Amino acid sequence: MNVSTKEYLDNLVKEYENPDFIKDDPVQFMHRFRDKKDIEIAAFIAAMFAYGKREAFIAKLNILFERMDNKPYEFLMNFDEKSKVVDDIDYRFSTGIDLKQILLTLKLLYLEGSSLEKLFAYGWQQHKSVVGMLQTVVDYFYSRVTLPVTKGFYHLLPDPSKKSACKRLNMFLRWMVRKSVVDFGIWDFMPASELLIPLDVHVAKISRTLGLLKRKQNDYAAVKELTDKLKEFDPSDPVKYDFAMFGYGVNN
Repeated sequence: MNVSTKEYLDNLVKEYENPDFIKDDPVQFMHRFRDKKDIEIAAFIAAMFAYGKREAFIAKLNILFERMDNKPYEFLMNFDEKSKVVDDIDYRFSTGIDLKQILLTLKLLYLEGSSLEKLFAYGWQQHKSVVGMLQTVVDYFYSRVTLPVTKGFYHLLPDPSKKSACKRLNMFLRWMVRKSVVDFGIWDFMPASELLIPLDVHVAKISRTLGLLKRKQNDYAAVKELTDKLKEFDPSDPVKYDFAMFGYGVNN
C-alpha cells in the first residue's frame, strides 16, 4: 500500500467532506428533509438526474421539487397517470414520460406497503452483493412499465447485467448507507464496507492520475478495481474517498 497516496486521499476527505460542499452537490436535495420517506424519495430522484453539467441538472431538480411543493412523499401519493405536472420535465436523454413512469412505479411500491429501503434490503438479503441488489431494484422498475417510455427511462435506471458502472445508483446507496456530515446513513441493512465507488469521470480521472485505477473503461470492472484498491486504505469505509475525489476533480 502506498502510504503517501493514502495520506493524500485522507487529506482530501478532511478538506472536501464538510457541510460547505453540500449546497453545490446533488446530495443537497435530501438534506432538505427530515422524514425518512421524503429523504429516500428525494435522494433517489436527485441521484437519477445527477449526470451532465452540475448546474443544469441541479436547476432541473429545483424545478421538479418546487412542483412537488417540497413534499416528495405527499406528492407521490397524490400523483396519477393523468397528471401533467412533470410532462415537460425533459433532461438530456430522458423525457417527462420517463419520469412519470418512475414516479408511478414508486407510488405503487409505497402503496404495496413497501418502500425504497425495503426494496433495496430485499435485494441485498437475496444476493449479498451490491450488483445483485441493484439488479433486483432495476428489475422491479423494468417489470412495471406501462407507459411508452423512451430510452431515457433506461438511462435513468441502467441495467447492472450490462456491466454498467451504475454510478448514480451507487451514489444513492452511499447517501443512504454511509453516515457522515454529507451522507445520511439512515439505512442499516448492509455495512458501508460493502458499498461500491460511484465512478464518474472526475473520480476516474483522478484515480488514474494517482495510479489507483488501471482499467481504461469506466464500467463495472473499473468500479470493482477501484473499490478494492480503496479498501486497502480503509476496509470499513472505502467510498469515503468518493466525495473528496469528486470535489477535487470538479474544482481542479
